[in-house]
Amino acid sequence: MKIRTIGIIGLGALGTMYATYFTDKLPKGDVRVIATQSRIRKYEGTGIYSNGKRYDFNYVLPESQQQPVDLLLFCVKFNQLEQAIEDAKHQVGEHTTILSALNGISSEEIIGKTFGMEKMLYCVAQGMDAVKIGNKAIYQNMGMLSFGEKDNSSWSDKVTAVAQFFDLMNFPYEVPLNMEHRMWGKFMLNTGVNQTVAVFSTNYGAIQVEGEPRNVMIAAMKEVITLSQKIGINLGQDDLEYWLHVLETLNPLGMPSMRQDMVAKRRTEVGLFSGTTIALGKRYQVPTPVNEWLYQKVQEMETDF
Repeated sequence: MKIRTIGIIGLGALGTMYATYFTDKLPKGDVRVIATQSRIRKYEGTGIYSNGKRYDFNYVLPESQQQPVDLLLFCVKFNQLEQAIEDAKHQVGEHTTILSALNGISSEEIIGKTFGMEKMLYCVAQGMDAVKIGNKAIYQNMGMLSFGEKDNSSWSDKVTAVAQFFDLMNFPYEVPLNMEHRMWGKFMLNTGVNQTVAVFSTNYGAIQVEGEPRNVMIAAMKEVITLSQKIGINLGQDDLEYWLHVLETLNPLGMPSMRQDMVAKRRTEVGLFSGTTIALGKRYQVPTPVNEWLYQKVQEMETDF
């Protein structure tokens, strides 16, 4: 198993960042950006810019019949996932490996229902500060992809193949021993950071220093820690400190995806964060007052959209 071609679906901040990175490293035809005809016309008309450089990607229509890609990376928002799965069908073959850079803890299973869990590796995109406004993406830190099977004490052939490809591309990655634990850690971070920055209409800088936004963020994260201990994932103080350290590396002027959605007057992924936390809290009898407050505030702010 050797990876030579990569497909990317979704040209938000992350998708643009990854598409530009691999386009700079590989022959243009080996990097496919899957998009509908209307989106392609828009992209080709205005161009897509990444850190000030214009990119004209190798766009591929969903209905295009060609050899499936070796690696497929989903970079859409959760509410776009169902359509993205449909659009990606012709790019998935018997030997395609799939990574999902979506927020939350459920996209792998959703994608796997269509393509088969044997093609999936669990994935977390972390440490990036990419922001995309209109057709322009800007970032200082591209972070890394943490990926693997749930248990990586012994690497599978898929994990090895992706790691070898990323090594060849000099692409930043990590293969954690316990991928499920890492995914819940990122979920904890997103639940705190995305919602707090959105509700306080601010940026990363406001939660990197002491004050009310940081206090709210940490309180929301601690509710996820308590919940994880009930479920058996067992996040703890070390995980909180790990993710707070990741947060310190981000551009203070950057914004997480939920805040970017608010600025653009788009519906957010609040259901993935406090929505999931509240529902699981009820199931496992864990109080989630901070997440309930954040959920209510986001809902109120979205009424103006």
